Amino acid sequence: MTESTGPGGPKPPGTATTDRRGFLARGAAALALPYFIAGSVRAQGARPAPSERLTIASIGYGNQGSGDVGTLMNKPQLQYVACSDVRSNKLAEMTNRLEGKFGAGIGAYGDWRALVDRDDIDLVHIATPDHWHGVMSCWLMASGKDIYCQKPLSLTVAEAWAIHETAQRFGRVFQTGSQQRSSGEFLRACEYVRSGRLGEIKQVNVQIGGPSEDRLYPAQPVPPELDWDMWLGPAPWMPYNEERASGNYGGGWRQVKDYSGGMMTDWGAHHFDITQWGLGKDGSGPDEILAPADTPEGKLVYVYTETEVGNNVRVVHQGPANGVRFIGELGEIEVNRGLIRSTPESILEEPLGADAVRLYASRDHFDNWLDCVVSREAPITDSLVGASSVTMCHLGNIAHWSGRSFRWDPGAREIIADPELSRFLSRPMRAPWHL
Repeated sequence: MTESTGPGGPKPPGTATTDRRGFLARGAAALALPYFIAGSVRAQGARPAPSERLTIASIGYGNQGSGDVGTLMNKPQLQYVACSDVRSNKLAEMTNRLEGKFGAGIGAYGDWRALVDRDDIDLVHIATPDHWHGVMSCWLMASGKDIYCQKPLSLTVAEAWAIHETAQRFGRVFQTGSQQRSSGEFLRACEYVRSGRLGEIKQVNVQIGGPSEDRLYPAQPVPPELDWDMWLGPAPWMPYNEERASGNYGGGWRQVKDYSGGMMTDWGAHHFDITQWGLGKDGSGPDEILAPADTPEGKLVYVYTETEVGNNVRVVHQGPANGVRFIGELGEIEVNRGLIRSTPESILEEPLGADAVRLYASRDHFDNWLDCVVSREAPITDSLVGASSVTMCHLGNIAHWSGRSFRWDPGAREIIADPELSRFLSRPMRAPWHL
């Protein structure tokens, strides 16, 4: 294991030394680069010369990462120059795929820290297990890169807000991969809710799976293609097991507390995100989290004492299945991928008027990010949106894991008057990793 290359820390052998002044200078210079690709050129499918494209690297080539790379490599304004994965076989697959499109010379790294000091990389796409998102995002933004990081944004509340603060400090364009905000049915549902079509909102039902848990697995030999120590990264050391490292949704690392928050964060990063959007609570959050044992229905409940669409709104975690249902005085709107319907049907049949609330509209999540890299405007799920939405997920997990209800101060980002539960907001990291 080479030494840490975090901001201000030692650099790995053979890499350039880059100080904070250099980071900031590159960030300022990025504003002046000729990155705008005319719409007519995009429409014709023409590809600009490499010198006129944004340069990009990807980290992670699992199920999500490979799909993302397949999309990004076909964006005409992008030029891939590097990639990284801790599995040598996956790294070779990704490198071969990219070189088939962009030609030889793609930098291939088992240790992602090599990307930190490469001055020729504008953007980095991150599609790793959740426990890596905080460290990678913060170190790469501090080195002058704009970031697309797959959801859920972080492993803890502290990591989420460290990402946001780093994006603000270094002026980076950060997009969280909660792509439902770039889908028309979710935009429409939230605009109808925010425009008062349901009257005052009383409750929101959110259907997702449950939290992760502590899991022990028997030790197995580490596959020769895998750098297991690097896969673990900031997480506690544990022996390798195929299931522990698996990306399978039925088990794998998503269900292990050391690496993920379970379906509460994996799908919660989508549906709790839409809940926050519909309630007008981006950048904020609930005021109280009630553990299942403390509610009449035996379910996790979030209490918002005041939102844009009503007072004392209850958000109820309904358990497995999928979707969001806004329940108001005048009816209901249910929304999921490819689905939007209302009760009564007339609510959605009548178009919104000129005085309706209109929200940030994006037709494509990657294109929205790339457009904002050029304009330096905030993308639709920027670091503030991502941090506040995933915080809601993490707070629910804390109530599930502890079995206790608590009050939350969304402005101070603190659990009120409960030092014991407050320890859940962050976790120690294995050396040499840090935020």
